[in-house]
Amino acid sequence: GWNSMSEPKPVVEAVPEAPAAAPAPAQGEEPLSKNAAKKLAKAEAAAAKKAEKDAAKAAKAAQAPPKEKKPEKEAAAAEEDDEEQDPRAYFENRCKTIFADGLERSPFYPHKFNVTMSVRSYIEKFNEMQPGEHRESEIVSLGGRIMSKRASGAKLYFFDLWDDGTRLQIMADARAFHGDFDTCMAQLRRGDIVGVTGYPGKSRRGELSIFPSEIRILSPCLRMMPRRLKDVEIRHRHRYLDLIVNPQNRNTFITRSRIIKMIRKFLDERDFIEVETPTMNVIPGGATAKPFITHHNELNMDLFLRIAPELYLKELVVGGMNRVYEIGRLWRNEGIDLTHNPEFTTCEFYAAYLDYNDLMNWTEELVHAMVVACTGGEVIKVHQKPSKDAEDEAGAAATPEIEINFARPWPRLSFIPAIEAGIGEKLPEDLSAPSTNEFLRDLCRRKGVECRPPLTTARLLDKLCEKFVESQCSTRPTFICDQPAIMSPLAKYHRANPQWTERFELFVNQTEVCNAYTELNNPLVQRQRFEAQAEAKRQGDDETGFVDETFLSSLEYALPPTGGWGFGIDRFTMLLTGQQTIQEVILFPTMRPNAGNSTTPAATSTAPAAAPAAAPAPAPATN
Repeated sequence: GWNSMSEPKPVVEAVPEAPAAAPAPAQGEEPLSKNAAKKLAKAEAAAAKKAEKDAAKAAKAAQAPPKEKKPEKEAAAAEEDDEEQDPRAYFENRCKTIFADGLERSPFYPHKFNVTMSVRSYIEKFNEMQPGEHRESEIVSLGGRIMSKRASGAKLYFFDLWDDGTRLQIMADARAFHGDFDTCMAQLRRGDIVGVTGYPGKSRRGELSIFPSEIRILSPCLRMMPRRLKDVEIRHRHRYLDLIVNPQNRNTFITRSRIIKMIRKFLDERDFIEVETPTMNVIPGGATAKPFITHHNELNMDLFLRIAPELYLKELVVGGMNRVYEIGRLWRNEGIDLTHNPEFTTCEFYAAYLDYNDLMNWTEELVHAMVVACTGGEVIKVHQKPSKDAEDEAGAAATPEIEINFARPWPRLSFIPAIEAGIGEKLPEDLSAPSTNEFLRDLCRRKGVECRPPLTTARLLDKLCEKFVESQCSTRPTFICDQPAIMSPLAKYHRANPQWTERFELFVNQTEVCNAYTELNNPLVQRQRFEAQAEAKRQGDDETGFVDETFLSSLEYALPPTGGWGFGIDRFTMLLTGQQTIQEVILFPTMRPNAGNSTTPAATSTAPAAAPAAAPAPAPATN
């Protein structure tokens, strides 16, 4: 010790390597100074030394025996590896696990699990518990789908359980679990339908949870569950997946159901009878639209899918059922765009001894009540109706947001005067004259109004109204009334002007949601109107109707003065839910088949392959 203090060892200094020659400066650049060259050489030497160290460390690690992974890390790593697999490999591996004992003997598809309450009821009952409080003596059983799985150590797992749009945390602690905890945790995957038995409690942070003694797979999810799903095509084509991954979208369809219930309640309280009429018709009638055609093999005849139930419902009024309504599907063989789907839902009602003035008042009352009930107020915010150039939801969402005020009363515009105000000139008085048709054709050319053939007077007037009147119906619900008889073959003539009819259409955000009129009940005039439609059809208008002799015969037995009303449920749901396309409010909208008839999309939006031999391939899921 004394020697080491009195005789210090000589310091041996490392002799630095000669610095590498600095690179020759480019033409026009100054050469590096001595200090800069020295620093550069020192940095390069340090980098070389670090690379040598890293290589030695990697070689040592390769020779060492592998460390045994902890159970929770092993399970987490296995699941992470699963999620990084190709969707095809994921599906095949999951099938091997689930059907290891054979297709029919798999224990993961039990016949029954006794659920004692829903997740929603569970939250309502136990949400008042205090943070950290547990009720071990109160055992409940829940069912739902696992949408999240998180490990927190070897003996504690957290899951998100979703049931009927409601989320609850599962806090799985090995100390409270009955059975093989590690095996159970390793088997569970996102998307599995499970049954959970346990007691209620709250975590120390105050989150309501269920502490399970048992978690049982009731139906395993064989496919890789997407974490996000934004692709509109996949969402519409595979609505079940949309509802799983985007549970908030179910609110649109809850609102839709609520609208239908409120309409039904409104009519039932006014002594209406709900009825059903045929959906396959010998003659398509009740509206101006091109029908779908089907074939009845037994009768060996073509039939039309109904475009409206109107004529049948009015026959029931003739028969003494004074107030009838029907809520159901209609089919029109027309284009698909932001507000049109070939298959859609309406409500139609017919009431004896009412006219279109009564129906306007009822419409204000009903629609106002639905807006307040579904949105909480009279004013809603929506995106302004996009132009026809907007072909998808992104184009529609680019329009500015506007407020629509449903406070009553609503504006009422008369059809012809409103068009005249918009174009700044008078229309001919005799709308049925050939000269009027020529005038309207010239007017449309001058005003830049497009109308596809055939250029009938009715179609030209409709296009003029669309551009100069409907386009103004944005911030207030507006009744456009008194359409010409030439456009309204089933409506009664107007008391003030026989060339007009007692008809109205309700427009909100430039979109028609309701159509109603005082019904034409003169059988001879009705025949003339039908024959005029038949003539238009011969001229090439495939949307006009036929002469319906059965309906004309019923009118000859006397239809009382009657008001008729039709309401578009899909478009009104769009309005109250802020949706930009009609496809968003129809659970299974009409779509073109996939090019390759692909099956269910996986997390990467690719089509998975067929199942392995242990399990049959799933059926195609295309619409």
